[in-house]
Amino acid sequence: MKKVLALLFFVGLAATSMAQTQAPAQPAEDKNKGQFKFEKELHDFGTVSEGVMATYEFVFTNTGKEPIIISNVAASCGCTTPSWTREPVMPGKKGSIKAVYNSQGRPGPFNKQITITSNAGTPVKVLTIKGIVEQVPVGVPENKPSASPVSKP
Repeated sequence: MKKVLALLFFVGLAATSMAQTQAPAQPAEDKNKGQFKFEKELHDFGTVSEGVMATYEFVFTNTGKEPIIISNVAASCGCTTPSWTREPVMPGKKGSIKAVYNSQGRPGPFNKQITITSNAGTPVKVLTIKGIVEQVPVGVPENKPSASPVSKP
């Protein structure tokens, strides 16, 4: 019995000493590089009807000392399509990230992330869109974009 207790004591001691090791420090933000300052980093669409292409444009200002070059913007799923300012955003100037959420066939709540990769002082930045898609009742036309007829000369 003493051996079992001694073994449990040493296992517990080893576990607590390992739990106290510190995680590696995050690299310090480089204040000389470009800096994102978004007007807001989360947009709540509230309730939207199913079939709507819910669109929001996140606007930012480069508050740093160097241009920001966005190398990639990725959405957390295929239902969200991002687009962004492709040219360098000079210090003091504005740029944007546009997110379009396709609500077709996705009734219920949604919460999607848009991840920005850039040369900014904080090289990875995450924006969020959320809302609730209200299902279109059966027999009611869906809110699909209508195609305009093509006229032939």
